Amino acid sequence: MAAYMTANRPEYLSYNNDLVPDWESQEVSTGTTIMAVEFDGGVVIGADSRTTTGAYIANRVTDKLTPIHDSIFCCRSGSAADTQAIADAVTYQLGFHSIELDEPPLVLTAANLFKQLCYRYREELMAGILIAGWDKRRGGQVYTVPMGGMLVRQPVSVGGSGSSYIYGFMDSNYKPGMTKDECLRFVTKALTLAMERDGSSGGVARLAAITEAGLERSVVLGNKLPKFSSA
Repeated sequence: MAAYMTANRPEYLSYNNDLVPDWESQEVSTGTTIMAVEFDGGVVIGADSRTTTGAYIANRVTDKLTPIHDSIFCCRSGSAADTQAIADAVTYQLGFHSIELDEPPLVLTAANLFKQLCYRYREELMAGILIAGWDKRRGGQVYTVPMGGMLVRQPVSVGGSGSSYIYGFMDSNYKPGMTKDECLRFVTKALTLAMERDGSSGGVARLAAITEAGLERSVVLGNKLPKFSSA
């Protein structure tokens, strides 16, 4: 009996390992759709709420709009652990910087902190970040820090796995000089289209408008999203 159990133990262990789902050994990813748009007086940011582990949906109501300071937010895509660690580090540094200045920090300062961390650890981290906010010097601003650590300011930016499905929509529907309400509708439609096509995007659409007056947040539930098809 002992010889039989010993001889068959490797096969038994292999059989049990085959029962373990593949997603248990995969990292948690914010395969996602994130977006930010500048308008006269502020910015609008938005993101879906799905967090995946391989093909498994680990969280369907994630908040990917991360506050960095009172009027500065970031949207995260890539590895959930990596992006959260970077956001925490920048929030910590920016808080001290604000205390030293005795005034709110600039959006560009936050963007440069993200750029430095993403570039320094570009071989170790998987993180794509959108930084958006308002300050008294430059008003509403949107900065993009893609994987690798480049930094560029753009009037409208989209990122994450769902972004590849909506570039045509972005090109044909974005126009300079949109109002806050127009930007909110534009972002909601873009997120909805991406969520319909991208398996790593889904859930609800979280939105935020940042202006001199402060922050306005909203959520569009799944059954309230715009309808583009009957599929």
